[in-house]
Amino acid sequence: MLDKLLPQPIDNKYSGSKIALWLLGLIVFLHTLQSVSVLVNGYSIAQSADGIPLETYPAAAAQTIVAIFTVSSLRRLIISLICAVVLFRYRSVVPLMFVVLGVGYLGGQVIFQFVPIVRVGTPPGVVMNLIMFGLTIVGLALSLWRRGLPT
Repeated sequence: MLDKLLPQPIDNKYSGSKIALWLLGLIVFLHTLQSVSVLVNGYSIAQSADGIPLETYPAAAAQTIVAIFTVSSLRRLIISLICAVVLFRYRSVVPLMFVVLGVGYLGGQVIFQFVPIVRVGTPPGVVMNLIMFGLTIVGLALSLWRRGLPT
């Protein structure tokens, strides 16, 4: 299995399920859409999609929260763009990209256990990210499943 996660050479040969490629494309599209939305309108997205009560903080604190939120979104966009390059040019590392996405989500959840974010209600962004994590796990399993000849 390690050979599938870290193949030699890195090329466009892929032997996993084609459904995994579609799932990665969907995840990349949604992550890109989320990231661009935050970059364009971070204050509003932090409040609506993530339930962060920015209006309850002093202006400087709210600005700092939005800045950190936006920088995090830029990093997510960069990872999404790398995933897109993998999807179109270096498919042999598709399983690795699913691992990167999954570890990124799980790592964030562990951090939030120690440093929780104060949220109001059940914001839709949390639910959406959980669904995308589930799709990531399914995509990883399908990408590791050998279907025959590499494409």
